[in-house]
Amino acid sequence: MIHSRISLPLRFAIGLLLVLGLSLVAFYLIMHPPMSDLGLMALFLGTTAALSGLAGYVAYRLGWLEHAPSLRFVLLGGYALASLLTIINVWFAARQMFVSQHDLQLGAILLAFATGIAMLLGYFVSIAITRRIQSLQQAAQQLARGDLTTRAPAEGKDEVAALAVSFNHMAERLQEADRKQRELDQLRRDLVAWASHDLQTPLTAIRVQVEALADGVVDDPATVQRYLQTTKRQVNDLSLLLDDLFQVAQLDAGGVVIQPAACSLSDLLSDTLESFSALASERGVTLTGSAALDLDPVMLDALRIGRVLNNLIGNALQHTPAGGEVMVSALRKGSHILMDVTDTGEGINPDDLPHIFERFYRGEKSRNRNTGGSGLGLAIARGIVRAHGGEIRAKSEPGAGTTFHVSLPA
Repeated sequence: MIHSRISLPLRFAIGLLLVLGLSLVAFYLIMHPPMSDLGLMALFLGTTAALSGLAGYVAYRLGWLEHAPSLRFVLLGGYALASLLTIINVWFAARQMFVSQHDLQLGAILLAFATGIAMLLGYFVSIAITRRIQSLQQAAQQLARGDLTTRAPAEGKDEVAALAVSFNHMAERLQEADRKQRELDQLRRDLVAWASHDLQTPLTAIRVQVEALADGVVDDPATVQRYLQTTKRQVNDLSLLLDDLFQVAQLDAGGVVIQPAACSLSDLLSDTLESFSALASERGVTLTGSAALDLDPVMLDALRIGRVLNNLIGNALQHTPAGGEVMVSALRKGSHILMDVTDTGEGINPDDLPHIFERFYRGEKSRNRNTGGSGLGLAIARGIVRAHGGEIRAKSEPGAGTTFHVSLPA
């Protein structure tokens, strides 16, 4: 704004000159004085304006505003100084016009009365303003003490009300940041506990089996082979868990760089289904897939989306009993690619459904990896989909199966 680039004393001086000019114009138009009287009036008004300006500038330079103990005193002092300057100006003008002693005394009384009224009005206005500022100050003190629910009353449309609104917005942002920080701290604690549990279980089994083999407790070739196969499976589980943890860490740190390229989603879907065909056959689950004719080509990171399909299909097979079916479909709709992974399994409990994309969350509370996995697959899938600018959601009914909907920009 223009006035913000002009210093306060300069603005005050411009205001004095403007008032002086308007007063002389009004005097000339109303009184029609001779030029000699106009010159005397200009000299008198100019002198009083200069004295008023000097008084205001001295008060400004002495730090009246900065050293006042309360804004109320500043406002009252301003009214008092303005009234005093008014009395002086009018008194000198009356003396110059040779007003009778009686009229001069009467004018002085009226001026004193007007000054009292102005001071009383100034006190009333100052109380109304300072109360609002004190309310804002109290809210700021409560916020500083850690009460993030505090809010300042935002009444009116002036600068104080705008300041209160800004304060409330800041308090809301702080409260939201505090909530997210608490959730992050809790998630970090859960991460340590859950990761320790999921790492300790296979490590304990591996240690027991290796010690048995090393100490010669087991010497039967069939038993030795079984122990080795079990140890191998446990090592593979550990490798998968560590890979999942690495993927989650990358997603949290923003280290997953999506490299979209033109590719065939139909081929990717076909290859993924083929990789799960043996597992589906072993479990007695029918695995089918379909892709729209106008689906390809699409711009996406085939490696990352392949990870998403692996997690969703593997999760569906894990929770679909023998005789069930897992169906995968993909089609183009407008500017988006829609993929669905549907199973006819036991479904997801409504209480668990809002949390299934959270890290380490398992609806199966025993945290058995044979039935619940690591609890990271869906969290990783959501992170990859969102890194593509897409969204993933789940729809499920207990006993009626589950469908995961994935939407990706084409």
